[in-house]
Amino acid sequence: MERFFSRIQKEELIFSILKREQITEKRIDVSPDKEYMQVCGRIMNHGFNVAPHKHLKIHRETTLTQESWVVLKGKVRASFYDVDDTFLCDRIIESGDVVVFYRGGHSLEVLDDGTIFYEFKNGPYYGVSEDKVDIS
Repeated sequence: MERFFSRIQKEELIFSILKREQITEKRIDVSPDKEYMQVCGRIMNHGFNVAPHKHLKIHRETTLTQESWVVLKGKVRASFYDVDDTFLCDRIIESGDVVVFYRGGHSLEVLDDGTIFYEFKNGPYYGVSEDKVDIS
């Protein structure tokens, strides 16, 4: 797994990537416990069970939107930007990979026709004008 921290605020995690080939039968927590977006990966075989459960109501207060992509088919290039909007790096995210954006900025370029991916964000969502700013 790759974790990339801010060059400006060294303790601030910008993104994590778990590549498909890194996933094992042991749960891999992609996100540190303190982050709003919680992602893990694991290989599960026939007979594995999770007992019926539900999650308790807990008051949580979020101060930023975090995002995650799971590529189901194809390939994308993700570009990452630091907390001061400066470019950090690019990474290729392929089928079966997950990337989690914690802070800073990002962009997406689709590299394969027919690419399919899921995008997840913590909510609630108040619309583009309240949630996004262009950094290009």
